[in-house]
Amino acid sequence: MATEPLILAIDNGTQSVRALLFDRQGNLVGKGKQDIEPYFSRQPGWAEQHPTYFWDQLGQACRLLWDSTDARPDQVAGVTVTTQRGTVINLDANGEPLRPAIIWLDQRHARVDGPVKGPWGWLFKLARLEDTIHRFRENTQANWIAQNEPEIWAKTRHFLLLSGYLNYRLTGEFRDSTGSQVGYIPFDYKKHRWAGRRDFKWQTMPVKRDMLPELVPPGGTLGHLTPEAAEHLGLPSGVPVIAAASDKACEILGSGGLSPHIGCMSYGTTATINTTSQRYVEPIRLMPPYPSAVPGRYATEVMIYRGFWMVSWFKREFGLREQKIAEERGIEPEALFDELVQAVPPGSMGLMLQPYWSPGVRQPGPEAKGSIIGFGDVHTRSHIYRAILEGLAYALREGKERIEKRSGVKITKLRVAGGGSQSDAAMQLTADVFGLTAERPHTYETSGLGAAIDAAVGLGLHPDFDTAVKAMTRVGDVFEPNRETSALYQRLYSEVYLKMYPQLQPLYQTIREITGYPR
Repeated sequence: MATEPLILAIDNGTQSVRALLFDRQGNLVGKGKQDIEPYFSRQPGWAEQHPTYFWDQLGQACRLLWDSTDARPDQVAGVTVTTQRGTVINLDANGEPLRPAIIWLDQRHARVDGPVKGPWGWLFKLARLEDTIHRFRENTQANWIAQNEPEIWAKTRHFLLLSGYLNYRLTGEFRDSTGSQVGYIPFDYKKHRWAGRRDFKWQTMPVKRDMLPELVPPGGTLGHLTPEAAEHLGLPSGVPVIAAASDKACEILGSGGLSPHIGCMSYGTTATINTTSQRYVEPIRLMPPYPSAVPGRYATEVMIYRGFWMVSWFKREFGLREQKIAEERGIEPEALFDELVQAVPPGSMGLMLQPYWSPGVRQPGPEAKGSIIGFGDVHTRSHIYRAILEGLAYALREGKERIEKRSGVKITKLRVAGGGSQSDAAMQLTADVFGLTAERPHTYETSGLGAAIDAAVGLGLHPDFDTAVKAMTRVGDVFEPNRETSALYQRLYSEVYLKMYPQLQPLYQTIREITGYPR
């Protein structure tokens, strides 16, 4: 009897590292989850973590996996990695970390000395993009390191994203997926390769081409497990390591989102709405679509930076009662928070929330702040909680409409993944705000499944991505919009929500000028 081949997908997110075993039908046959400390802060606003910590926790997740499944290590046909986006790591000539990784949540800013020189500078001035390029330069981690830790930068031989670091630890090769290149790096998002010699990015950061890894498209082979890595993962030596993509890109693929008419939403720490397209479409000017987990395609994305972090914020600041009751009853706190939502009518009795708890780059701009309007003496914590979910849905609906306008393709259905998608109340609310069917994928582990699809195609377990997606993804629960509720949300969205940011923007700017926040 033939042995069923399995794929080990490593999903290194912000809150945990998960070792996931999938078969050719997309079934999750084993899981090891290791919660991690997302970062530590040596100074306010800093977010760092030791690179070796991620590698150690990856090994622990694999140990938990093999302790909890009947599957055998010799069934694993390939390994693949998907990670959080934008986390950067400096390595020396021996491949050893020189400093803690700077996590994507980090808020430090580099110094910007004057405009970009030469023709690019004139072009940015003419196009009124100087502020956008200024923010790009101050957010570029390499600039901060070179300015504030010049001795570290001088020793830096390899400058990698977290995905590149983990792939290096697995294979001993400095190779990474084109689908993982998301961040303040000299990447050409249109051609899916390192930026050309004359690209302005080389002028705005100290990164050199030879510091960067060789790029391999999703589904390509990055290398094979070294004996040390194989022992760390509990696998035989020499197993192929296949290129996947960033966690959001893999989440889209694992949700079955191959077509631009499917809006793939991620209800995670960052909330996003994406479509997959064969065309390069910037949803906001100079904000490029990210590489898809399918080679040569683009993930057209609109992001709400704090997203379902706001739900965690609410639970931490206002949800102690529910957490204590849940502990006493032996149930998950999320069940009680769903009760909070359902105890309040749609529209939160006039409470409206704009979810810009973190400023943006262009839309919203760097002056943006969060706001809640419409308070009355009838409002309670429950209304605030529902207003958070509604505000996030409004913001993502605005993103949907921006993508539709820029792409010319109507989004006709939604696939919703991420931690927040496990709430039935949030799913129904989403369907109602958008006026569209909202579908939950058959597995919670959509990022890992997307990475496994990349590996399945790369290993020849499926002949192409269309076939793999049909075989490995399925729709789980389906939520249909309520006509009456959708009509209410339509009015609140168009007559109130869309007017909030334009009318509050001058006040946000004044607050910033007076207080210096947001910086």
